[in-house]
Amino acid sequence: MGEANIFLKHLETNNLHYNSTLNRFFRFMKQATGFNLLGNNKAQILILGSMPSVVSLEKQQYYAHPRNAFWRIMAALFNQDKIITYQQGEHLLEAQGIAVWDVLKSCARQGSLDSAIEKHSIEPNDFIALFTAFPQIKYVFFNGGTAESLYKKYVYQDLLAEYRSISYAKLPSTSPTYAAMHYQDKLAAWAVLEELSRADFSPLVWQGE
Repeated sequence: MGEANIFLKHLETNNLHYNSTLNRFFRFMKQATGFNLLGNNKAQILILGSMPSVVSLEKQQYYAHPRNAFWRIMAALFNQDKIITYQQGEHLLEAQGIAVWDVLKSCARQGSLDSAIEKHSIEPNDFIALFTAFPQIKYVFFNGGTAESLYKKYVYQDLLAEYRSISYAKLPSTSPTYAAMHYQDKLAAWAVLEELSRADFSPLVWQGE
């Protein structure tokens, strides 16, 4: 009995330490929940990020970090490069038939880096429900490689064949952490949105695997 009591005491002490460590860990790794889709059911183009940054979550706005180039690029493409407010940006994209969402509905992450996302915490958004409610979507553009990777891993394989046949393409991330490409080069790549918003829709080359 003596050895058993010592063993139980050891387990109790270790469990208390383990629980304390977990509590401290989850203070920094809280499950964050993303936003509702920006847009309406007339959208033909869908832009997907991975998960809102800490700044975006605090402001409850897509791409709210002041150094994120997303809204600057949208203003350049659709508002003659004139500065727009967030609300103006929302209306501008809706008028162009563009919707914005994220691949993930929620996840645990310390800070804003995609690389810090805790994989076991990932909950993807419901894309079957989305494509059912937004039947006019013909293009899906990923804002960076992480969004594309997450979509392929957690969403694409579970989609119906008709939704897998939607045209997909990756665009360079507008995040300030992607500094390998200059703004003008990012703008040139994203200009495909302007072209599509004025043209008849035809398939892109990329298809998910």
